[in-house]
Amino acid sequence: MKVLVETSAHHVHVTDETLEALFGKGATLTNKKDLSQPGQFACVEKVTVVGPRGEMKMSILGPTRSKDQVEISLTDARKLGISAPVKESGCVEGTPGCKLVGPCGECEISEGVIVAKRHIHFTPENAKECGVEDKQIVSVKIESDGRSLTFDDVVVRVSESYAPAMHIDTDESNAAMASGEIYGEIIV
Repeated sequence: MKVLVETSAHHVHVTDETLEALFGKGATLTNKKDLSQPGQFACVEKVTVVGPRGEMKMSILGPTRSKDQVEISLTDARKLGISAPVKESGCVEGTPGCKLVGPCGECEISEGVIVAKRHIHFTPENAKECGVEDKQIVSVKIESDGRSLTFDDVVVRVSESYAPAMHIDTDESNAAMASGEIYGEIIV
């Protein structure tokens, strides 16, 4: 089974409270571009993520969430000076925090900085067709000109609200020369 492979660049998810602290009372997120996952969008709003060693400007992805989360690559983690663990998106307990700076204020988040574990979004129907289940770990082979590779430890995430796509970070994308529209072969 083939799956679309998309590169997920560094980004920030914020709560309503954090959004107001950074952008002012009553602030809302402005949709700049819809993303492949239904209801998800890149925002006009950006924040500066500050770590012990550096800072980076990052886009916010909407809609707002129940927990703040900063998703970075390992290269970004080194630049910021943050020992970010590889975790599934949404699993922020026990992770390091950072400072977020917006045009109207700043806030310290006590946890939430992660390197997102590579994953595949599937609907239940897609998962059944592929013969996989939610939370199953698979491998995905990507063919490219001179840098083909197989990604192991890819977690399958299944929900009615997903569209089929694999997400890798910029370090992983560069390692496989995964640019443009690229598909990977799922190995169970």
